[in-house]
Amino acid sequence: MEVRFPDIPAYRGWAHPLRTESTIEGLELIEGHVPETLDGTWYRAGPDRQYPPMLGTDIFIDGEGMAHMFRIRDGVVSYRSRWVRNDRFKAQAAAGRSLFGLYRNRFTDDPSVFGVSGGTANTNVIFHNGRLLVLKEDDLPFEVDPDTLEPIGRYDHGGKVRATSLTAHPKWYPDDGRLLTYSYQAKGDGSRDIVFYDILDDGTILDEIWFEMPYASIVHDFAVTPNWAVFPFMPLITDVENLKRGGTFYQWHPDEDVVVALVRRGGTAEDIRWFRGPAGTLSHMMNAWEEGDVVHLDACYYEGNCFPFFPTPEGEHVPACPAFLSRLSFDLTRNDGGFERRRLTDLPGEMPRTDDRHQGQPCRHGFMILDRGADGSSALGRLDLKTGAAELWRPGPSSSVHEPQFVPRHPGAPEGDGWLLVIVNRLDANHSDLAILDTQDVVSGPVALLRLPVRVRSTFHGTWVDGGTLAKRRS
Repeated sequence: MEVRFPDIPAYRGWAHPLRTESTIEGLELIEGHVPETLDGTWYRAGPDRQYPPMLGTDIFIDGEGMAHMFRIRDGVVSYRSRWVRNDRFKAQAAAGRSLFGLYRNRFTDDPSVFGVSGGTANTNVIFHNGRLLVLKEDDLPFEVDPDTLEPIGRYDHGGKVRATSLTAHPKWYPDDGRLLTYSYQAKGDGSRDIVFYDILDDGTILDEIWFEMPYASIVHDFAVTPNWAVFPFMPLITDVENLKRGGTFYQWHPDEDVVVALVRRGGTAEDIRWFRGPAGTLSHMMNAWEEGDVVHLDACYYEGNCFPFFPTPEGEHVPACPAFLSRLSFDLTRNDGGFERRRLTDLPGEMPRTDDRHQGQPCRHGFMILDRGADGSSALGRLDLKTGAAELWRPGPSSSVHEPQFVPRHPGAPEGDGWLLVIVNRLDANHSDLAILDTQDVVSGPVALLRLPVRVRSTFHGTWVDGGTLAKRRS
C-alpha cells in the first residue's frame, strides 16, 4: 500500500512523523564541557507514527512508542532510539499499514486485530527491580533491554497485577525500592474501577486497594505522601456507547466537579477522604506532602479542558486554556468536602519535575517548561516553591524544550542541587540539541550543549538511572 501521510495539524512542521531509529556514538560538543561526575543513562519515551493513521486523523498524544536513551560517562554522551516493538507494532509491521483507529477506541480498529492490545507504550520509562519498563496508561508496562532498547515483553509483575493496565506515572522511593502505581478504568474501558498498588522490588504487594471513581474519568497522574495517595478525577469521561458510535475516548463534561480522593496507604476503601471543586483539569503532579492535618498537592491546573480535541457530549470543542502550577490544599479536619487552591506562579507551564529523592516530602525547588511563545518556543524554568520566584533559560528563537530531568550533583547532595538534562528542539534547523544546566545557575544557560544530527520529534517523560545501578544489574 502507498505510504502517504495526511496534511493535518498533528503532522505539520516539527510534528511530522520521523519514523527513524538512530544510534549515535559520541554526540558533537558545541559548547562547554559535560560534568565528569555525570555517570548514567537518561531514558525517555514519546509517540511517533509507524504508518499513516488508519482513519486519516490523529492527535498528538497518540502514535506508536519510541524509546530514547542518552548514555553519559567520562564526559561523553551517546544516543540511541528504538521503536517499542510490542503487539501493536508487530501486527502493523506484518500488515504494512495502521490497524488501530481512533485513540483508544477499539470499536474503530481493523477486525484483524480483535483481541490484540492497542497499547502504544509511548509515555514514560521507569527502572524497577532491574527492569526497564516503557509505560502508557492503556496497557501493562512493556519491558525493553536497558543497554539496547530491544524488546523483551509485556510485564505484569509476575502475574500479581490483576488490573488490565497500569499508569504511565508511578512513583517510587529510591532508598527502599518500592513502586507506587495504579490503574484507572482497571476492569476495562468505561469502568469506574480504580486500584492502588504498593509493590516491593521483590514483587511483594503491600497494598492493593480497589475502589470506585465518581465517573469513568481520566486519571493521568497522581501523587503520594508517607500516609496518602492523592487521586484527581476530572470530568473527561469515557462513555462506551459513544465509543460504539465512533466517538472519542473521552468527552468533556463542564457541569461535573473535579473530585479528589485521598486514599490512606495501608488502609481500605472505607478510609478514603473525598474533596470537590469546580470543573477543571489536573494534568501532571509536581509533588505532594503533609503538614499536620493538611495534605498539599502541587500540580498543573487548567481552569477548563486541557484536551480541546475531546469535545463535550453535544460535540462542542471547548478552546484550550493554559495550565498554571497551583497548590491544592486538603484539610483533613474539614467536613464540607472542599479544598483550597492558589497559583504558585503566573507563568503558564507544563511538565513539572522535582528532585525525585524527595517525592512525598516538602520541596523548595521545582523545574518545568514555562512561558510558551506564539512561535512554538518555550523556556526551561526553575521555581522557588516557597517564594514563587522563577528563573528562566530561553534556548533561543524558534527553540523549545522537552520536560527536564533532575540529576543530583552527588548522592548526598541537598534537595534540588545538581544538573538538569533537557532536549532542545531547534524548530527552524530541524534537529535537536541536548543541554545540561547547573540548577544553581539556570539563567546562565548550559554548562554543556551537544548537537544531535537528528530531530527528536517528541518525548513526554523519562527517568535517570545512575551508572552504579545499571552496573549492579549486569553483575
